[in-house]
Amino acid sequence: MRPQEKPQQAGQTRSRHLRLVVLSLTTLIAISLLSRLPAWSLLELRSFDYLSTVDDPRPPPGGPVIVAIDEPSLADINAQWPWPRSLHAELISQLRAAGARVIGFDIIMAEPSNPDNDAAITKAVGPDTVLAGDETLIETPQASQLIRATPLPQLTEAGAVTGIASVELSGDGTFRRIPGYEDGFAAMLTKVAGVAPETLPAGRLIQSFGPARSYPTVSYYQALDPKNLLPPDYFKDRIVLVGLSLQNAPAIDKGGVDAFATPYTVHTGKLVSGVEIQATIYDNIRSGLSIAEARLPTVAACILISVLLAATTVWRATGWLTIVTSAAALLAFAAVSAAGMRLAHLFVSPLGPTVAYISVVFGQAAFDFAEERRNKRQITRAFAQYISPDLVKRLSNDPSQLKLGGERRTLSVLFSDVRGFTTIAETLKDDPEQLTGLINRLLTPLSDVVMDHGGTIDKYMGDCIMAFWNAPLDDPEHALHAVKASLAMQAAISNLNRELEREAAARGGKPHVLKMGVGINTGECIVGNMGSTRRFDYSCLGDSVNLASRLEGASKNYGVALLLGEETARLVAGTYTVVELDRIIVKGRTVPSPVYTVAHKAEAEALAAHQAFIAAKYAGTLAPSDPAFDRLAADIPELASYYVIVREALVESGEE
Repeated sequence: MRPQEKPQQAGQTRSRHLRLVVLSLTTLIAISLLSRLPAWSLLELRSFDYLSTVDDPRPPPGGPVIVAIDEPSLADINAQWPWPRSLHAELISQLRAAGARVIGFDIIMAEPSNPDNDAAITKAVGPDTVLAGDETLIETPQASQLIRATPLPQLTEAGAVTGIASVELSGDGTFRRIPGYEDGFAAMLTKVAGVAPETLPAGRLIQSFGPARSYPTVSYYQALDPKNLLPPDYFKDRIVLVGLSLQNAPAIDKGGVDAFATPYTVHTGKLVSGVEIQATIYDNIRSGLSIAEARLPTVAACILISVLLAATTVWRATGWLTIVTSAAALLAFAAVSAAGMRLAHLFVSPLGPTVAYISVVFGQAAFDFAEERRNKRQITRAFAQYISPDLVKRLSNDPSQLKLGGERRTLSVLFSDVRGFTTIAETLKDDPEQLTGLINRLLTPLSDVVMDHGGTIDKYMGDCIMAFWNAPLDDPEHALHAVKASLAMQAAISNLNRELEREAAARGGKPHVLKMGVGINTGECIVGNMGSTRRFDYSCLGDSVNLASRLEGASKNYGVALLLGEETARLVAGTYTVVELDRIIVKGRTVPSPVYTVAHKAEAEALAAHQAFIAAKYAGTLAPSDPAFDRLAADIPELASYYVIVREALVESGEE
């Protein structure tokens, strides 16, 4: 390294490090602000859903057994829902006789029913029975009212315990937290069962245990006759919960009766019944499996560590190793978060550290990429300009022209585009090398034709070429040269198609047939160096340029490969046979513009007949049955497709 380069490189390094420090601080501030948004909290909870279920945990041993009011039971009992309470009384008796330790009904019995049925259920319940209640907040513009529905007084007087079965849902409608009711349904189950903890972990995140039907489940009708329909001692010393539980869990987009989304819904798309939700809450309380959320200082420390780790990763440079390191770091964040939930029952969301790490690493990578691109552009400017050789020579003789500005000139502007190339590109989307090779094989001969005929290539737009004549150097026959170039481009396309056909035949495949449309227009334009003070191109603009582009697009509507504007046709009429096709109003213009094409093989008599055909077309006296269609198609075969298009248009418009 030369001595004078060392201070320059050191200055660039200091600038890069300073930028990295600013980026890191900006990231910390941005995440601090973003974390206050409700959407951020929901994203953190969604990450909890994935991480808390990734190892597919199952219910702990000795948990509740579900007696499901499901489709088989509805069919077997054959009674309208809600079933008579005497049936529930019979179920309680059977479960108690089978040795159930606690019986919980996730069914609200707040309203009187048939007196005999109410008397039966009152006689059946006892201190080992927990009946569900409900709490609803009704909000109106005038006031908010909390309504609590509890079991019939005679049921609680008979010894039954009330438990509020309402659950709290997150902003996205997912159940994730232990309800904050001291007399909650699951909390009362633990008390009746004698396993109640000292304090209720209300508000903590809940640990789900699998999708719907993960708990041992039997149908209601089976529980009515456990001796004959179930294994011996199935309910002995177990917590038994009774409630609605469909055998086929409803989909989340269809909702369900007493069914809720849980963290497992992100995997299955299915809801979980309310009675299974209560079983999950019960197991979380009795086994101490609920998960606390990390407090702000812990979260902030993790984000700060992530930012420092990211800054260390990109301190010297960015490259392919940065991607590998970043992937490993992001996996580590998720793994540490999952381990925290399993080992310490603490959830530290990986969202903040992940976003912080990505922001710093990829932000710095973007800066480095931009810096590299800027250096490359400076080198490119120093050695070459991608413009025509004539313009290079002219600018080398007069460097003052390398500035913004332009002049008014009459140009012949050409637009060419390959028909159906989008379809070809779609078929080659899985083979980008072949697609790139095809584009290069297409644009190379077409560009050579333009340059060989004295044109200046303005730009490439995919498979489209824009070129113009009579600038930067004067060309008195610019229109003629443009038309000659267009015909030579068609010949180049034909040669390329033959090559593609031979190659396809050699490999036993189907060739891609290329067809090109060209539009040429001559008129006054502004041409010169256009762009910004830092980057500009030698280009042209004006209404004549827009019309040339529109002509190229309209050529396919007339079944011809070349469409000429009026002035271009006038200038080349002495060399080529030009025929008028229509008068059109192209997009962006209000005045009809005659359009023409070149006919190589047309006798004078046929041209006169065509002119009469056009006059009849303009006058509106042309009919689909006119014999001129078939006669002209035979006399001027180059325009056969054009006559077919005109006839079809008349048929569609209902002309006779």
